[in-house]
Amino acid sequence: MTKETLNIEEKVVSRDFFSRNALKLHDRKIVFTNGCFDVLHYGHVRYLLEARKLGDLLVVGLNNDDSVRRLKGSTRPVNGENERAFVLAALSCVDYVSLFEEDTPEELIKIVRPDVLVKGGDYTIDNIVGADFVQRNGGVVTTIPFVEGFSSTRIIEQLKS
Repeated sequence: MTKETLNIEEKVVSRDFFSRNALKLHDRKIVFTNGCFDVLHYGHVRYLLEARKLGDLLVVGLNNDDSVRRLKGSTRPVNGENERAFVLAALSCVDYVSLFEEDTPEELIKIVRPDVLVKGGDYTIDNIVGADFVQRNGGVVTTIPFVEGFSSTRIIEQLKS
């Protein structure tokens, strides 16, 4: 294993990491987003780059394989959770990746306690899970414009045809 690989793998953390390091992280502006990121594409990367600009650290909550299957169907994910986490962690704009098994990242959001909660422009603030918690704790909830024409589902369908 190379030094670079080790550094990437150290960016994939359990939810306990945030509890154990709360004091170390408290003076940093934490941005949180989440998703399946099954087939990473241009839209994802643009979105993550923009999200990172909103603070000092970008934490990505990543649906584990069981969660993706419940949300997307039995043929998903295409890529396993460990591989998806590694690919996300390899992006320089991503500081930490943390898997969650629930259908929503609400519990992880409560542990991370982000200053900024962000989702794509296909969401409205009133339907972003965890928005009320973040706002009650003095944080900001925002959206980033959706990059049209890019989705994992669309790419998978194109590959099938």
